[in-house]
Amino acid sequence: MKQLVRTFLLLSVVVIAMLYLTKWLNSSAGYSGSNTLTIYNWGDYIDPELMKQFEQETGIKIIYQTFDSNEAMMTKIAQGGTVFDIAVPSEYAISKMQADGLLRQIDHSKLTNLHHLDERFMYLPFDPDNAYSVPYFWGTLGVIFHPDLVGDLTFDSWNDLWNPKLKNQILLADGAREVIGMGLNSLGYSLNDTDQLHLQEAMKKLNQLTPNVRAIVGDEIKMLLANEEAAVGLVWSGDASEIMDENEALDYTVPQEGSNLWFDNMVIPTSARNIEGAHQFINFMLDPEVAAQNAEYVGYSTPNKTALELLPEEISTDERFYPDEQLTTRLEVYNNLGIRMLSYYNELFLQFKMHRK
Repeated sequence: MKQLVRTFLLLSVVVIAMLYLTKWLNSSAGYSGSNTLTIYNWGDYIDPELMKQFEQETGIKIIYQTFDSNEAMMTKIAQGGTVFDIAVPSEYAISKMQADGLLRQIDHSKLTNLHHLDERFMYLPFDPDNAYSVPYFWGTLGVIFHPDLVGDLTFDSWNDLWNPKLKNQILLADGAREVIGMGLNSLGYSLNDTDQLHLQEAMKKLNQLTPNVRAIVGDEIKMLLANEEAAVGLVWSGDASEIMDENEALDYTVPQEGSNLWFDNMVIPTSARNIEGAHQFINFMLDPEVAAQNAEYVGYSTPNKTALELLPEEISTDERFYPDEQLTTRLEVYNNLGIRMLSYYNELFLQFKMHRK
């Protein structure tokens, strides 16, 4: 009998220990409770001081993880190995995640700061009612260049990139939608074009660009351009702002034929555990003072119209990063092309990379 009791007690201790171990492992893996908030965001895409401020104001501990592509982010959330309370996908990823049942509807009644957002950046096709997403940052895709190294080229047109003067002087961002979209835009086509004849025409033109392309690179493009390793780059506006902080000789423009207008929005995945904390965080980031501080730190454009008034004038009036409506009407948001067409874009981009060799 005593042996049976001892065995029972031993098993009880083991079970309790396993429960505590499971709880600890879940916490370290990003599982959220009412006092933690697990955020999945792009790298260096929030002022760390603001996360500390949120923790102090709410008593909620932030667990922060980063991703480097929408595809990697979507895959991890879909797999469900780690539970995230907040994620920050781009527009085409939002529509796909919503279609795949990966997003929870947002309760607008809990977002008292929602009215600070500029309506130009609300109710867009990828989330018409903003039922699943709230704008975080926005920007453009364009050309950064060193005026002293490119002669009289202004890049008002994408076609300036094909000028023989730029032999071995262009760095391209490593993205299929960006590079192929540039080729389509240069021909007057939409960057969401799915006509295979148009795409082949764009590929033919892009292949003619290869003598001018020095490299196709990732994050290192910022350092290379700041150090004048190349005269021209295809970059996102936020990266351009960061590069120009390092080297004031550079300039940035969006060609007149049109380009990409992109958005990164805050969402709440369906697997989120701390729903209340997620709403608190979104509302916190919509506070004008918080949004202004975050925009200054990150360098991207804020969709918060009240925050814009709090930014230094040299930032808020810089039309390179806050373009007027005349330009933004010529810009396009990336559509979700579907798996088959996106694979085709990726295949064409790989062919372009191989053609350079």
